[in-house]
This record gives sequence, C-alpha cells and structure tokens, in this order.
Amino acid sequence: MRVVIAEDLFLLRDGLTRTLREHGCEVVAAVDNAPALLRALRDEEPDVAVVDIRLPPTFTDEGLQAALEARRTRPGLPILILSQYVDQLYAQELLAGGEGAIGYLLKDRVTHTAQFVDAVRTVAGGGTVMDPQVIAKLLARSDARGTTAALSPREHEVLELMAEGRSNAAIMNALHIGESAVAKHTAGIFAKLGIEASADDNRRVLAVLAYLKR
Repeated sequence: MRVVIAEDLFLLRDGLTRTLREHGCEVVAAVDNAPALLRALRDEEPDVAVVDIRLPPTFTDEGLQAALEARRTRPGLPILILSQYVDQLYAQELLAGGEGAIGYLLKDRVTHTAQFVDAVRTVAGGGTVMDPQVIAKLLARSDARGTTAALSPREHEVLELMAEGRSNAAIMNALHIGESAVAKHTAGIFAKLGIEASADDNRRVLAVLAYLKR
C-alpha cells in the first residue's frame, strides 16, 4: 500500500512514517505543506493520503482543501484526515461529496498504533472511518433538531458504531448481541431516519452521516 503523508510537525510526520513502514506500508512521500501535498498526490498516485487539516502558511484548513482539490482531480482518492480538534464543519465538508474512502481521526488516535493503521487500511480499501468524538458531536447536533430522537437507546448505539465504519460483525462483538439483533436495529434505524437500507456497509454509513449533517 502506497501512502502519502502531509504533516507540518517533523516529529509526528517522522513517527507516522515509521509506524506505517513498520506495518508493511510504502510511504512514497512525507511533506509539510499543501502545495507539496498536491504535487505528491499527482506524481506518486498513492493508494491513500494521511493529511493534517492545518498546514502552513495560515494553519487553518489548507490540508483539507488540498485533499478535496486532489479528490476533484482524482475522484475517490482515499483520504484520512487528522485533526487536533473536533470540528463538525470540517467533517461535513469532507463528507459532502457522498463518496467513500474517507476518514477523520483526532491526532490522539495516532498513539494507538493498531487503531491508526487499521484506519489507514480501511480508508485505502474504500471504507469510511470517523472518530467517535466527531460522531458524538454530529449525533448531538442532529438530536437537538429531533432527527434521531425517535431512535431507541440501542439503535443510537448501533448508529454510532455504524458511523464509525464498523461492520455488522464488529457491532455484534462491541454490543454483545446476535446477528439478528444487529439486522433488526439497523432496519429500525433506516426506517426511522427515512433512509433506504443497503447491503453496502460503506454506502450505509455515508447515507446516515449525510442525513445527520443536513
């Protein structure tokens, strides 16, 4: 798996590079600014890019905008965004295209090596990975408007796990329930949110997130 990394802090950039290489990934470029990121994405054609939202010179959202621009040029380019803070506006902008192969993780998760590497691989494979804190904020925002108020407590738990990109098997293990229970709760979630169910887990997560951010 070929990876491009964009992170302005040298120690973190070096740590990400070492971690991914130790887990069998080929880091083809590790850069510290948005223009260099765009060049690397164009020239190296990676399988996935790991990008800090805030890059020089203004440290606002250069990394995110560069990633979105690259995705417009190469639709479906897998992007895993790293952020120091929970910002639902950034998450919404990232998801606005309605495509998969997207991730949004807080930098704290990077210290959990297995979780971080698994997130990179999931995004590279076309999946969606959202930080639990981002999901919680999106759900809280939608609850304030009543969009998920009809869900039962268990459906709410299942929805959070779905939105993190968990498979049905992973949801079963996390909640200690059976396959039929997961299917029942999933059907209930889609019915109450007015979303057509799909066997495609990635489309399912994106549909739920798209609905919650409206």
